[in-house]
Amino acid sequence: MISGMIMIFIAIWLYQSAMKAKIDNAMIWVGGGAILFFFLVFLFQSININILESLRSSEGGSAYEALNGADRKNQGDFTGFAGILKSLYEEFSPSLFSFAIIAFLRLKFITKESLSAANLFSGIPEMFQKIKQSFKSPE
Repeated sequence: MISGMIMIFIAIWLYQSAMKAKIDNAMIWVGGGAILFFFLVFLFQSININILESLRSSEGGSAYEALNGADRKNQGDFTGFAGILKSLYEEFSPSLFSFAIIAFLRLKFITKESLSAANLFSGIPEMFQKIKQSFKSPE
């Protein structure tokens, strides 16, 4: 759900950046960026699942599932403060890492600006302002 909403914002952000940079094939960049974001989130989620399965501390580790047919109950793995941090990492890291990769590719191939934090995330406040303006009724 979170990744889907971020993907919509990325598509809008890429479109506005491509229009500002006067790229001819803007829709290909938008579609490609959305597909790449979806693929990267899937890849990072798969990596996180493999990391989680290899580091399971409760219920005898990952071998317990293979031997006893247990489902993925994570009662012991996500308790306490460390469990909350692990849960937050597992939920947000695929979207954040994918967003950072898309931002870098946008910077190098669409806007062709120098690499800096300001340039990497430029256009995001303007995107939200334009979205906010689109909900206002004309007077």
